[in-house]
Amino acid sequence: MEKNIKKHLKNVRSWVPSFLVVFLLWGVQTSQAQNKSIQTAGDVLLFTLPATALGGSLIIGDYEGTRQFTKGALLNQAVTFGLKYAIDKRRPYGNGDRAFPSGHTSTTFQSAAFIQKRYGWKYGLPAYALASFTGYSRINAQKHDGWDVLAGVAVGIGSAYLFTTPYQREHMELTFASDVDSFVLGFKYKF
Repeated sequence: MEKNIKKHLKNVRSWVPSFLVVFLLWGVQTSQAQNKSIQTAGDVLLFTLPATALGGSLIIGDYEGTRQFTKGALLNQAVTFGLKYAIDKRRPYGNGDRAFPSGHTSTTFQSAAFIQKRYGWKYGLPAYALASFTGYSRINAQKHDGWDVLAGVAVGIGSAYLFTTPYQREHMELTFASDVDSFVLGFKYKF
C-alpha cells in the first residue's frame, strides 16, 4: 500500500509542473484579454463622450452650447498636443513618446466637464465616471502613469470651464412685425 502511495505521488509530481504552466498561461491570457477589453473600452469612450456632448447640444437645439463645446475642445487639443510635443515624456514600459498629458483623459474630461457645467450634475456625474474609467484604462494599458492622467484631467476640465456657461432656456420672446399700414408687437412666454 505504501509503495502505491509513493508511486501515485511520484505521478502527481510529474504532472503538477505541466499543470501549473498551463494554468499560468491561461491566467495570463485571460488577464491580457481583460486588459485589452479595458483598453478598447477606453478607446471607444474617447469618441463617444465628445460625440454625446456635441450631439446632445445639437439635438436639443442648444447652438450656444455647441459653440462653447467646440471652443473648449479646440483649446483642449491645442494645449494637450502642445504639451506632448514640448515635454516629450517617454511612456511607461517603453511604449513610445509624448505621454504627458494623456490625450484620452483630457478629451473625455473636457467632454464630461462641458456636460456637467452646461446641463448639471444629473448628466455630469455619469460623464465624469466614464471619463475616470478612461483614465484608468490608460494606466491599465501601461500607456500612461498617474501624472499623465492627472494632467489630462486638469487640461480637460480647465478648457471646458473656460468657455462653458450653464444652459438657460429661452423663456421669453419679443417679436415685432410691420407693413405699410400697421405694426404688431408680440410677447411670448414659455413655461
